[in-house]
Amino acid sequence: MRVLLHTPLKPPDHPVPSGDREMARGLARLLKRLGHTVLMPAHTRVAQGVPDPAAHLDLERRARRQAGRIVERWRALPARHPERFDLWFTYHSYYRKPDWLGPAVSRALGVPYVIAEASHAAQRAVGETRLGHRANERALAAADLAITVNPRDVAGVATRLRPGARQVWLPPFIDVAPYLATRARRAANDVPVLLAVGMMRTRDKLESYRVLAAAFHRLGDRKWRAVLVGDGAARPEIEQLMAPFGARIRFAGAVSQDELLSLYASADLYVWPAINEAYGMAFLEAQAAGVPVVGGRTGGVPAVVADGIAGLLTPIGDAAAFAAAVARLLDDPAERARLAANTAARIAARHDDRAAAHALGAALKTLPGVHR
Repeated sequence: MRVLLHTPLKPPDHPVPSGDREMARGLARLLKRLGHTVLMPAHTRVAQGVPDPAAHLDLERRARRQAGRIVERWRALPARHPERFDLWFTYHSYYRKPDWLGPAVSRALGVPYVIAEASHAAQRAVGETRLGHRANERALAAADLAITVNPRDVAGVATRLRPGARQVWLPPFIDVAPYLATRARRAANDVPVLLAVGMMRTRDKLESYRVLAAAFHRLGDRKWRAVLVGDGAARPEIEQLMAPFGARIRFAGAVSQDELLSLYASADLYVWPAINEAYGMAFLEAQAAGVPVVGGRTGGVPAVVADGIAGLLTPIGDAAAFAAAVARLLDDPAERARLAANTAARIAARHDDRAAAHALGAALKTLPGVHR
């Protein structure tokens, strides 16, 4: 089957690291693993970034014209042309970046429409967010299958699906193999190394760094050092937050995948407050590499971090509780080792590509005309 993978929020091939891009690439990987051909043609791209609310109406008009061109192009192609897709698969649609193309194109061509990691929040139905909210509702109502990755979104999405449409929960997933390989390279540190991975941008990411800095202040005279991975417009402010800790903090910037694997291999504890985090791909990566975590209990994070088994979760935004959890694990190497021993096996069993591909394949088989 030829599957058109549409990503309204962010293009998967953009070089800037992002959990959204990683998940989009992961879905493409699963579809290929299932034997499908994945198409991501340039003519189905939409404007990058999240538009200003005032621009939504104009963008919607432009999207209708773009959808019409996609339909005309598809119909002009020979029946077995490699660009003629059998299924439209959208990853990520929400009020700030709804899928305008998929519902119109799939309806006109009579192909199944799948939407993955959509969300629905009723409070967005009023004010400046209403146009994007309504467009997102129309996308959900058009879906034959909704694949939900964040458990927090299940109830909201269910209210907008049409009768007969199905919703399936697909646990967040990664290819665990390269992370498992790092376990063999782990070495003991004289001073425990805390690792955090997060883009350095404003709003929620910056707030997570603020909580992290506040927690560091509460660690007293304990021995630790930290490596912060990420870059972005908020880096100067984050550097200022971390300045009191001097040489204890290393800013690694944006790193390659190989460099990140090495950092996981050298870390004793992964720490991330996760303000308004969907679920956090880095939580999966750290655990697969055998690193226990301290994280904020928000969104879908409890679905990927087993509290008390593979890490510790604390109330969202509570720097004192976060610091207490980090201090507990700094003070108790045996407890760190116990948590670390549980991490990789749990991720491999619940969040590996193989398990995810099986679940996705079973869900796709429920669509009309799909047999693979």
